[in-house]
Amino acid sequence: MRVHLGSDHAGFALKAKIEERLRALGHEPVDHGPRIFVPDDDYPTYCLRVAMGAVSDPGSLGIVIGGSGNGEAIAANKVKGARCALAHSDETARLGRAHNDANVLSLGARMITEDDALRFVEIFVTTPFSGDARHARRIAQLADFETTGKLPDV
Repeated sequence: MRVHLGSDHAGFALKAKIEERLRALGHEPVDHGPRIFVPDDDYPTYCLRVAMGAVSDPGSLGIVIGGSGNGEAIAANKVKGARCALAHSDETARLGRAHNDANVLSLGARMITEDDALRFVEIFVTTPFSGDARHARRIAQLADFETTGKLPDV
């Protein structure tokens, strides 16, 4: 599977470790930057590129990495069709895929250990969407809102 990667300065070192792990698992990482460490860079462009890659490349996923992962998730979720989940545990990594069909994972390099991050990545890329009707219905409601701006009926 192709996995799009991007980070800011806070996630730069972890991004390299994730790329190594993905290659070892047989995946194809696509690095959207930064290519060199820049101590005061801004995450939006890298995260937007990752989300655009995941959305436009069917069957692929994305991973964005920053200090907390919050801004990165917000940025990725600005891309139409992106569903970015912030993971801070095995369960949030799994549920992001199984319940939300997330196509982008966000990680906070300053919030979790490297070992945890690598485990969350592996969980995320190996967990399929459950396909349960209730989850599919909710995802469809969000996609409809994203396109029409119309709130779901209650």
